Amino acid sequence: MKPLFKDQPFPDVSNDTSTNDQSKYDQEMGSTSNTMSRNREVLMKNSGFHCFPIGMDLLTLVRMVVAEAVGSFILMFCICGIIASMQLMGGQVGLLEYATTAALTVVVVVFSIGSISGAHVNPAVTIAFATVGPFPWSKVPLYVLAQVGGCVLATYVGKLVYGIKSELMATRPLHGCSAAFWVELIATFIVVFLAASLSNETQSMVDLDEAFLQVGQLSGFVVGVAIGLGVLICGPVSGGSMNPARSLGPAIVSWKFDHLWIYLTAPTIGAIGGALLYRVLRLQGWSCKSTTPNPNARVLDHSLH
Repeated sequence: MKPLFKDQPFPDVSNDTSTNDQSKYDQEMGSTSNTMSRNREVLMKNSGFHCFPIGMDLLTLVRMVVAEAVGSFILMFCICGIIASMQLMGGQVGLLEYATTAALTVVVVVFSIGSISGAHVNPAVTIAFATVGPFPWSKVPLYVLAQVGGCVLATYVGKLVYGIKSELMATRPLHGCSAAFWVELIATFIVVFLAASLSNETQSMVDLDEAFLQVGQLSGFVVGVAIGLGVLICGPVSGGSMNPARSLGPAIVSWKFDHLWIYLTAPTIGAIGGALLYRVLRLQGWSCKSTTPNPNARVLDHSLH
């Protein structure tokens, strides 16, 4: 005789419930994760860090800041060296010797740290690229402190090594404050106008590989030539600074700040003007993302993306 009711397996209610709960939990977690991701993207876009790479860590930032300090030290120490050498030889620093030293030093610095920090080694360049270009303002104080610190240390070391007074390394107007101000402004304008064109071309001409790579490989020499030209046209009038850190270093060591305002304001205004004019002429801005693999092509750009 067959039983009236067959034994039927009961559904596994606990498993179904567990599966449903797990599914709801996954959906909630996924929704939360998406929301957090969107919030992070909004935060990155609305903050001054939107040009930072997402994976950038503190060590990378430290490397860039240290590179700027080292580059500024090299630049200032070489200037101290040529001034001291001419003093020890019983003569004054000639304009050509000074311009050549500055130009060659910039070439060395650009090729050595250009792929690490962008080789600004100049607060005016840093502020100009932050004002007009892709450089994030959050890095500006660190860069400026590194540049000034490198120049101060180089001045002090040069004073100890060569036994010369730090006043000899200072810049001062030679034909009036007004002439020094304008010549510093115009010379820096020319240099940064060129630097802005190089940094922008590195991002916009990637498709023209061969022709563009030739420009990228020569970028350090091009910037060095521009610096030498700037010294030649402003050296007899202002001392040929074009760099607030270069003038501030000897001023701090000697604790003499006469006419320092010229060398802090004129190069900064000129640099901003040069970068701004190039951007207006191009009718476009810079991309925050560098697309060229050539390390030397990142010169004076925010190779720091």
